[in-house]
Amino acid sequence: MSHAMLILIIAVCALATFATRVLPFVALSRHAEHPLILHLGRYLPPAVMLILVLYALRHFRPLAEGSLNGGENGLPLLLASVTVVMLHLWRRNALLSIIGGTGLYMAMIQLGWFMPG
Repeated sequence: MSHAMLILIIAVCALATFATRVLPFVALSRHAEHPLILHLGRYLPPAVMLILVLYALRHFRPLAEGSLNGGENGLPLLLASVTVVMLHLWRRNALLSIIGGTGLYMAMIQLGWFMPG
């Protein structure tokens, strides 16, 4: 496959991705003040975050294993979760909270901290 073909494929994929992100805003721009749109804009982001938190913590059962480090990622998961909450309460910045918690979790996992021996 030539370089030109690869560039064309990447450009088409980027355009398709951009179009799918922009389309809802263009389609709903006339209804921006509709009560349903305002309601979704207010309550959907926290609901999605709650679902993500529940999904991330779905296997965390420290009491079942007898220690906080039970399972594959017990203590690192708990420490990263607490870090996310503390960063968010301190700065009220979702991006900072996500990057801080993810960075701490990945550092603990990749460096082998708190893993059962």
